[in-house]
Amino acid sequence: MRTVIVPRPGMRARFSTNRFHETWHVLSDDHGAKLLSRLLWGLSYQSRPGTVILLDREFLVPTPFDADPADPIVLVPGWHTRFDDQAAAALKRQTREGGSAGTVRWQTFGLDRTLEPRAANAWSAGHRHRRVGGDITRRRGMLVLTPRTPDDCRVWALDAARLDSAGFGTDHVYLDEWRHGHDGEIQIFRAFRPMVGVARQARARVLARADRPDSPDALRAEVWSEAENVRGDAHLRIREYRGRGAELGHAAAAMLAHADVRSLDELAELGAVETYRRLRAARVRGLTLEMLWAMEGALTFRDRRFIGPDRRRELVAALGPAPVPARISRPRFRAPVRPGPRNALRATPGRE
Repeated sequence: MRTVIVPRPGMRARFSTNRFHETWHVLSDDHGAKLLSRLLWGLSYQSRPGTVILLDREFLVPTPFDADPADPIVLVPGWHTRFDDQAAAALKRQTREGGSAGTVRWQTFGLDRTLEPRAANAWSAGHRHRRVGGDITRRRGMLVLTPRTPDDCRVWALDAARLDSAGFGTDHVYLDEWRHGHDGEIQIFRAFRPMVGVARQARARVLARADRPDSPDALRAEVWSEAENVRGDAHLRIREYRGRGAELGHAAAAMLAHADVRSLDELAELGAVETYRRLRAARVRGLTLEMLWAMEGALTFRDRRFIGPDRRRELVAALGPAPVPARISRPRFRAPVRPGPRNALRATPGRE
């Protein structure tokens, strides 16, 4: 029997998990990262042998990419608690039985103070050459995060607390040292919940099709593609690889036809800036600067999100100001004057 710590019901933080590029990911938003940080910090001080923290179904949502179901997340103090497949199976049985033995006051004294700039610099200097240890594995359908020592647990907590999605809309931190790859990562997105909603809607559309794919990988690819239609940004996929090589994406081709661009070669010859000018002159609906970044990315073999601010400013400067639309002159409307009772009396002098 283990002591299982779970957050209070009603906590608004939500998490998801997936495996990508041979790395296990814990996915959330800024609020979720802060909660995870406090759970890890308290675990480093308060845990007892046999204590684990469980983020179960109430706090899980599907992945924000393809709406695959998420795994429960288990935080295990590896310095005094062993957690193997047998322990994972026992934990699943224990959680099915339910019940609660009471409330634990979770203490995170020192976390906020350590995050202050001077203390954080001192902490980083003390851990600069130290290897952070821990295991990130999947056992019996649960993602298990096991820091090796209390100090490793606190490093994970501080790394999670420093995550900030305000700059680029996303942020991430690896949980282990590089060993020809990483086993685990925490990644947050500023629009985590909207992304989950889009993925859910896209998956429902794909599953409703009669010709939906059978294999999980093909299903995910279809959901990713359909999510672009749900978001309304399918036209930003400029370069698409099909049987004969790279071609314009279908939605992008429909938009670029307004600029008389019908192939990647014609786009390269005209350039992203001039093509955007033509689209702007044609008053194409849904046109934003994201299309300019997407065309530039397609021509330089980059994702539009990786085009730096300096290059974006150069493109906008080359684009020049938008033409001022011609003012449409309309004749002024004059309402007909209809004589009221007072006007009628004045129009017939002499009457009383």
